[in-house]
Amino acid sequence: MAVQVVRLLVLGAMRLRQPAHGYAVQRLLADWRIETWTRVRPGSIYHALGQAEREGRLRLVRSESGDRGPGRTLYELTDAGESEFQRLLEEALTSFDPEELGAAVAFMSALPRARATELLREQHKRATATATYLQTLHDHVPPRDEVPHMPDLLELWRGSVAATADWSAGLIARLEAGEYRMARDRPARRAKSSRSP
Repeated sequence: MAVQVVRLLVLGAMRLRQPAHGYAVQRLLADWRIETWTRVRPGSIYHALGQAEREGRLRLVRSESGDRGPGRTLYELTDAGESEFQRLLEEALTSFDPEELGAAVAFMSALPRARATELLREQHKRATATATYLQTLHDHVPPRDEVPHMPDLLELWRGSVAATADWSAGLIARLEAGEYRMARDRPARRAKSSRSP
């Protein structure tokens, strides 16, 4: 999962800033404080950029000479990179793993509103079903004196998944209410001034 999260973050950040160099991608993700909600580190960002280039998901646009030290190489997504980004985004938006889901939410505005809502509904349904299943297991675990950790683990897992389901229900409602600027949304109309030009 961690590799997929890094790839989604790197391709998504590159997509937002392209053409961009590795430091710009790393800075954008640092500005988002990803170290507080993922285990992604700067070294893995640069590794993912190199791998994406080798796989043909990024292409070199040009190199800029540096005033001090080495120059920087600017990249942009290829069609294969865009396809990989969209695939990873859709997969992550149906996950209830916090890192994957967080990375997907960071870039969900790249999807049309209806598609993002559809994927989140699928995620919500899966998370709700999993929380219900974990509650059923909890109701039938051996007594605490036989397997003392089992009830606590089931409570932890169920609580985490149930909280994610509650959170996603709120996000779905916000999307349906028109929050976020999504792909293919029409630009907001500017109000006409009552004054003559």
